[in-house]
Amino acid sequence: MCHRLASKMQYLTAVAACLILFGATTVYPYQTEHVTDGGVINGVISYGGPPVSPPQLAITKDREVCGTAAIYDPSLSVGRDHGLANVVVTLADIRKGEPLTPAPAVRFDQKGCRYIPHVAVFPAGSTVVILNSDGILHNIHTESTVNPVIDLAQPGFKKQIRVTVDQPEIIKVTCDAHNWMEGWWYVTSNPYYAITDNHGRYAIHDVPPGTYTLRVWHERLGTLSQRVTVRPNAEVIANFTLKPMAHQRS
Repeated sequence: MCHRLASKMQYLTAVAACLILFGATTVYPYQTEHVTDGGVINGVISYGGPPVSPPQLAITKDREVCGTAAIYDPSLSVGRDHGLANVVVTLADIRKGEPLTPAPAVRFDQKGCRYIPHVAVFPAGSTVVILNSDGILHNIHTESTVNPVIDLAQPGFKKQIRVTVDQPEIIKVTCDAHNWMEGWWYVTSNPYYAITDNHGRYAIHDVPPGTYTLRVWHERLGTLSQRVTVRPNAEVIANFTLKPMAHQRS
């Protein structure tokens, strides 16, 4: 169980076990040091299944705003080159490195009755600015285990809501007013993370020399890890292929 801490800095040195979606993860004690000879970890996350055509979602409400353009299921976004978007890559067990600086304003917009970005990645202690660009009633609802659950109506006139997320966790976000809207907040315990682009590419910079567990997470395809060794001022290439899971929806 993760203990809620009194300040944004205390969690950097706390040791706790956090139960999150897709299993338990361990938050290691983290020490800050200036990295002068750090390396880079980069690579490509690929989809190891047959070609994917995302299904169009049924718009059942507020069609004058939500139905002006087709909305497709964003939960499995695969490019023609098999690159997999929206995969979060983290160093799961790094103990020291560059400071973990909470972000003062992580944008999470409700636009066209979709969440933009679909997956937001940010350090623990960051403030999320939840925007309502649609001008209609939305309801932000988080499925949290460690952090307090957020369940707030956001009428069209309320253009933004600001919330601070203090603890590392993977959080699903839904809208009670529009049941097809789903998004994710991936809250990290250290500053060494990345999210893949539309070609599945990622890069993590300024990594202190050492051997680490590199972990990837995808909302439908689960997690995968490999050990990587980073040498001073060097580049490490770490590619992954995520295979379809038997229980995933088509």
